[in-house]
Amino acid sequence: MRSRYSAYVLGLADYLVATWHGSTAPGELELQSAKWLGLEVRHTASSGDAGVVEFVARCRVDGRGQRIHETSRFVRENGRWYYIDGQMHGP
Repeated sequence: MRSRYSAYVLGLADYLVATWHGSTAPGELELQSAKWLGLEVRHTASSGDAGVVEFVARCRVDGRGQRIHETSRFVRENGRWYYIDGQMHGP
């Protein structure tokens, strides 16, 4: 999760697609222009090769502050974790 956040900060769309599970990955990813301000990991859990991460990421887009609160699902294949999808929480 932290490496994916760092990829958003650095604008590394190729890394984000490479760490997205093939069953849900977009063909291409166009990142919006944002100034990322911080990541708070609130909860992690794993069972075997499945995991979840609840986080809050803060950013500024066009001068307006935004908060992204999500619970993300991950799966481990061949020793690597891949993002599957996420459920957004609240406004």
